[in-house]
Amino acid sequence: MSMTPIVLDARTLKALAHPLRVQVVGTLRRFGPSTATQLAERLGVSSAAVSYHVRQLAAAGLVVDVPERGNARERWWKAAHDVTVADTRTLDEDDPDALDAYLRSIATAITLRIQQVLGARSAMPPEWRSVTDLSDFRARLTPAQTEELTERLHAVAEEYVRQHPESEAGPDAEMVSFDLQVLPDLDVGDRS
Repeated sequence: MSMTPIVLDARTLKALAHPLRVQVVGTLRRFGPSTATQLAERLGVSSAAVSYHVRQLAAAGLVVDVPERGNARERWWKAAHDVTVADTRTLDEDDPDALDAYLRSIATAITLRIQQVLGARSAMPPEWRSVTDLSDFRARLTPAQTEELTERLHAVAEEYVRQHPESEAGPDAEMVSFDLQVLPDLDVGDRS
């Protein structure tokens, strides 16, 4: 599976530093090309709000027009990239406030998705309910060890994405989302 990534820079970071914009890009990646009206229905917001944010995303090159699907009355959009990569070290130096806003937007989108899935959990087939997992772990690590952990977890996730492309999925396969958060514990107490 060939994935098209975008590495965020200061301009694209600012364009994604809004929860609705993160949701729009995620929805286009998940469901494919859509109109602003369709996106608004999926996201539960007004078409005017989605249209405004889609134009901002298009100006930043994060979504693109799909002219072969549109007509004089409706415009279709698709995500311009399959994957978003944020080099937090560089972005933190360039614009820490925009990076923080972007990260909060990502956290909001992940939280909404988790709540939607948990709200629908009782209607899931038992085999999917039994493999749904929300786990947390704690370890006392140095920044270097934390970086190593993050890289290893990313490698495992990327391996599964490569080895199980959507185009080769069997009839019992479903799209599965897995999110990674590696965060320092703010309530550490005594560090001795």
